[in-house]
Amino acid sequence: MSRAIQPQIATTDEHWMERALTLAWRAKGQTRPNPPVGAVVLDAHGKKVGEGFHKKAGDAHAEIVALIRAGDKTRGGTLYVTLEPCSTKGRTGACTTAVIAAGIRRVVVAIRDPNPAHRGRGLRILRSAGIEVVSGIFRQRAEELIRGFSCWVTSGRPFVTLKLGMTLDGHIADNKGRSKWITSAPSRRIVQRLRSEVDAVIVGGATACMDNPSLLCAKRKAGGPPLLRVIIDDVGALPPTSRVLCDGCACQTIIATTRRCTPLRQSEYERTGATVWTLREVNEGVSLKQLMRKLGALGVLEVLCEGGGELAASLVRAKLIDRYILFYAPAILGGDARPAFGGRGWSLGSMPSLKMEGMIRVGPDIMVTAWPAGKR
Repeated sequence: MSRAIQPQIATTDEHWMERALTLAWRAKGQTRPNPPVGAVVLDAHGKKVGEGFHKKAGDAHAEIVALIRAGDKTRGGTLYVTLEPCSTKGRTGACTTAVIAAGIRRVVVAIRDPNPAHRGRGLRILRSAGIEVVSGIFRQRAEELIRGFSCWVTSGRPFVTLKLGMTLDGHIADNKGRSKWITSAPSRRIVQRLRSEVDAVIVGGATACMDNPSLLCAKRKAGGPPLLRVIIDDVGALPPTSRVLCDGCACQTIIATTRRCTPLRQSEYERTGATVWTLREVNEGVSLKQLMRKLGALGVLEVLCEGGGELAASLVRAKLIDRYILFYAPAILGGDARPAFGGRGWSLGSMPSLKMEGMIRVGPDIMVTAWPAGKR
C-alpha cells in the first residue's frame, strides 16, 4: 500500500522566509511607489494555509492576500513577511490591524520599514497586542529586494544602476559610434531581466540617435506600470522619427532637455505623446540631480542607465550611481574608439574607487557587479 502524502510542515523560519522572498520577487519592478513584498501564513500546527505578494500599488498588500487565502485557519498561526507590516491607512487599511484581527500568534519579518516615519512602529503595535515578533531573517536579501524603495523614501530619488557593455580595453563603441553588438546574446538577456526589475531606463541622446533603440522589455509583466524610457538630450538632437517616439509607446517616453532645445522641437516630441521636461543646465548638460528628483516625484524607485560614455561619466561626477553592472566582452577596439566613461578623466589621486561585489561568466563575457566605495 502506498503512503498517503503528508501535508507540508514548516521546519525552519528560514524555509518559509525563503518562500516569502521568492513570492516578492515576482512583482519586482511592478509596485511603484510601493515596495515588493511577499508573505506566507502557517496555521497553529505549522501547515502552510495561505501565501501571496503585493502585485501593484492600490492592490491588497502581501499580508492581506495571504490572510484572505488562509481564511479561518489563521488563529494561533504564524505570518512570515519580507517587510514590516504597515501601521497606517493609505489606499488600503493598516496591515497590523488585519494581522491582529486574524488571531496570528507569531510574526516573522525579514526587515523593518526603511521609512524613518514608520520604522519599527508596526512591530511595536504587534508586540503590544501580545504577538511574538521575530525580525532579521534573511535581512540582507530583503534589503536588496527593496533597495529602490529604501533609496526613494530616504533621499527622494530612485536607486541608480549604471549598466555598460564594453571591450576588455574599456570601449563601448568603435570610432564611428557603432556598438551592436560588443557583448553576447546571454549578456543581453540579462539586461532584459534587469529592465524587467526597474521602473525606468535612461540613455544619453547620442546613444539614442546612433543606436535608435526601443528600450522596451520583452520580459515585462502585463498589468503593472509601464517601463518608462528617459532620453537625456540637452539640445533636442533626437529625431521625432526615432523608435522611442514612433513605436506606439511614446507615452512611456520622457525627453529630458534644456532651454537649448527649441520650442518647435519640443512640440514635435509632445505631438508623438512623449513628455518633455525642460531642466536646468549644468556644465552644458541636463541637471542629473534635478532629473532624478523629478523621477522620484513620479514614484520611480529604480532606474537602469544604459550609457553612453558621457552620461556614465556625468553620473559618476554627480555621485548618483548606487550600483555598477559592467559586461566585458573578450575583444579589443583600442585607439580612438569610444570610452566607457567619456569627457575629462580623473587624476590618480582623485579617481573614483569601487567596491567589488561579484564577477561571473556570462557566455563568453564577464559580468562585474560593484558599488561606489563607501555606499555599501
